[in-house]
Amino acid sequence: MTTLAIIADIHGCLESLEQTLQRLSGWQPDYYLLLGDLLHHGPRNPVPGGYAPLQVAERLNGLRERIIAVRGNCDSEVDQALLDFPAMAPLNQLLLAGRRCVMTHGHLFDVASLALAPGDLLISGHSHIAQLSESADGIILMNPGSITLPRGGTPASFGVYQDGELLLCRLADGAILARRRLGNEPDLRRCADPE
Repeated sequence: MTTLAIIADIHGCLESLEQTLQRLSGWQPDYYLLLGDLLHHGPRNPVPGGYAPLQVAERLNGLRERIIAVRGNCDSEVDQALLDFPAMAPLNQLLLAGRRCVMTHGHLFDVASLALAPGDLLISGHSHIAQLSESADGIILMNPGSITLPRGGTPASFGVYQDGELLLCRLADGAILARRRLGNEPDLRRCADPE
């Protein structure tokens, strides 16, 4: 059973990152999916309390073997110089519960600009608004929200994938805000040559 932590929009806040990692410790994540805007607060955002980008980089570097990351609109080559894992890809793809999962920050790609099929999963950040829904085309959409600068009246939050289920969790107390079962993996034996 694979467990994934899904984190977006840290924006250099060590306090929020430490709280998130503490909340996630009970889940024992195998991998951390980081959806961009890792170190810099961004010119349109206020400087968050606990802003410590160098310490955030050091903390994330300690998890480098278990991080899959994409670049956010506030991430730059200067930020990459502090990180010991690749964080400049505009998108990454995974297979989850037999479904294609595209992870991106959300400022370059959205459901309309990607060649996704019904049942595929798009995980993105950028808006700082937690969401777990399905598009009219049958694409599952997840935004874990922001652990540092939530917007739209949503609380600071993060996501978890475990055992075929996506969860949105409130950072303050770890409460599950939304959940969605992805279903069973396909039976690939049907594709095998007959004996």
